[in-house]
Amino acid sequence: MERFSTNTAKSLIGRNVNLHLKDGSVIVNVMLAEIKKDEFRRKSFIKCLPYEKENTLKIPLKNIAWAELLNLDLIPASG
Repeated sequence: MERFSTNTAKSLIGRNVNLHLKDGSVIVNVMLAEIKKDEFRRKSFIKCLPYEKENTLKIPLKNIAWAELLNLDLIPASG
């Protein structure tokens, strides 16, 4: 399996995914919003929006092992 890179992240922008981190934890159902680069530390971060929430998460790109694409048509909507 290839590592999670900036190019992989760019292809998933605007989509809902489960992010599997290198420490074994999973961040469930987030939309990848954008990729940010810290000019001083030379690190890349992914800005994520949790499903139906307004707050954002910033996750370092190096901490992500892989992303599982979700199909929101299969998730029932409650309203």
